[in-house]
Amino acid sequence: MADPNPPVIVWFRQDLRLADNPALQAAAATGAPVIPVYILDDDAPGDWRPGGASRWWLHHSLASLASDLQQLGGELALMKGEAQEQLDALIEQTGADTVFWNRLYEPWARKRDEAIKSSLKDRGVRARSFNGSLIVEPWDIATKTGNPYKVFTPFWKSLKADHTPAEPTGRPDALQLHAHEGGLSLDDLDLLPTKPDWSGGLQENWTPGEAAAHGRLGQFLKAAVSDYSDRRDLPGQSGTSRLSPHLHFGEISPRQVWHAVKQSDHARTGGADTYLSEIAWREFSYNLLYHFPDLPEANFQSKFDAFEWDECEDKLKAWQKGQTGYPIVDAGMRELWATGWMHNRVRMIVASFLIKDLFIHWRRGEDWFWDTLVDADLASNAASWQWTAGSGADAAPYFRVFNPVGQSEKFDPKGDYLRKWIPELADLPDKVIHAPWTAEKSVLSRAGVTLGETYPEPIVDHGEARKRALAAFEKIKDAG
Repeated sequence: MADPNPPVIVWFRQDLRLADNPALQAAAATGAPVIPVYILDDDAPGDWRPGGASRWWLHHSLASLASDLQQLGGELALMKGEAQEQLDALIEQTGADTVFWNRLYEPWARKRDEAIKSSLKDRGVRARSFNGSLIVEPWDIATKTGNPYKVFTPFWKSLKADHTPAEPTGRPDALQLHAHEGGLSLDDLDLLPTKPDWSGGLQENWTPGEAAAHGRLGQFLKAAVSDYSDRRDLPGQSGTSRLSPHLHFGEISPRQVWHAVKQSDHARTGGADTYLSEIAWREFSYNLLYHFPDLPEANFQSKFDAFEWDECEDKLKAWQKGQTGYPIVDAGMRELWATGWMHNRVRMIVASFLIKDLFIHWRRGEDWFWDTLVDADLASNAASWQWTAGSGADAAPYFRVFNPVGQSEKFDPKGDYLRKWIPELADLPDKVIHAPWTAEKSVLSRAGVTLGETYPEPIVDHGEARKRALAAFEKIKDAG
């Protein structure tokens, strides 16, 4: 006999939270028992399988979600393999007749989810998806001519004027969790690094999970949001929210962030509006990815296909290891390796350096960030790298070449950030720490610095590299 009250499956993905979770809320509203499940599906094509830092975060985020569900008297089912097969097996085992999930926007995920929804409906299983990740769906915001936005500023104006997010919901008031058998343990997913375990810096700097996300947001609103416009570019200070990994894994939703900012004591400050524009940049990036699904792999502006790159592996490795001889670049790359994160201003500097000083393709930088960032997000990563390269939709002009020394002097004038991440330069005076090669030998000696030994000489001359970059960009600017 058929179960008179068959369970509902909630398929968790990048929405690892209980509050303001539309799929979970809809499942609870049915009154049926709920089976929460996470499926580790590593079928992303090409290079887009989650990187090492992302997998570390995912492990701990799943542990947090499982703990929250246990407090409600239930268990998070963990599965591994092709998502369609795993869902079919779970339906067969439990008799579930409904599957709810929140939408993803990566190209392969959209294709997979469409096929799964069609297959489920063909076998009589109800399948519904919801918006749990964005303020506005990409198909619900467009220019006056009905085309996708390709420039951020008008997108941001439209978002503010016409797409104010609804109030976020809390956790479901009543949630009956269905007991089920089998499934994997969290360790079975094999998400953590072991040989070697390089995650010590991540553990020291991050606490994944829904509670931690709200704690970080609360701290930011109390201490930093009012001054965000001024302090967000200063890597030596705690002036940013550091919410990006929490947003990527859906431990907090953008509309929760939006309304918390709007309801804070600093809602009317320029800092609050500037911060919300960063949330909007994330939305804009997803808008681009949805409408232009090859954004992570192909130049948005095809004329950049003619750009002649250098593929110098030695220079790429020096950049990856923070050994370029440019302190601000090296500090950023070391921060990334140690903590799985990098200050946003420094991200722009190191990206510009890789592309326009070293002449290495933006895809190589995108790949490295994908593997090492705890907030590795396909839409934001692709849009931001193409912005820096000048090849994107709303890109920095081709002639914008960040001067790493000038940027360092402007945004880290006392060298606090440099000294934290490059301790071998810590005793240099403020005046020369940004460009050690300009220091007198006696100054270097007193600071215990020997260029080429304790700290590298610059691997390129920025002035010459800038000239070369401008000439190369000039050559292709009118092409295509």
